[in-house]
Amino acid sequence: MIIMVVDDVPKIRHVIIDMLKNVDAEFIECSNGIEAINAYEECHPDVVLMDIEMKEMNGIDATRIIKRKHCDAKICIVTNYSDSFLTKAARDAGAVGYVLKENLYELRKFIQG
Repeated sequence: MIIMVVDDVPKIRHVIIDMLKNVDAEFIECSNGIEAINAYEECHPDVVLMDIEMKEMNGIDATRIIKRKHCDAKICIVTNYSDSFLTKAARDAGAVGYVLKENLYELRKFIQG
């Protein structure tokens, strides 16, 4: 399994990866939406864990672009924002999950399906 972790804060990426260390996976790290789009094209990860607020390109726009080309992409938004507008925007962009960073343990459920 290949899991892409997209967040502009390296420490957050490492916390997420550490939380999932028992999952048999290869991890790819990206720091913004543009990197995520390019990396998705190269490695076609099984799961993308995408932050919303990032420089260069936000996670909702990146999700929309990835899903436009790869309708089977499994993208979960991982964010600090508990906001119904953002949840709807993420879903409309094609995200199939929305997990708050305060509840990172939910990522295991998402990944294991």
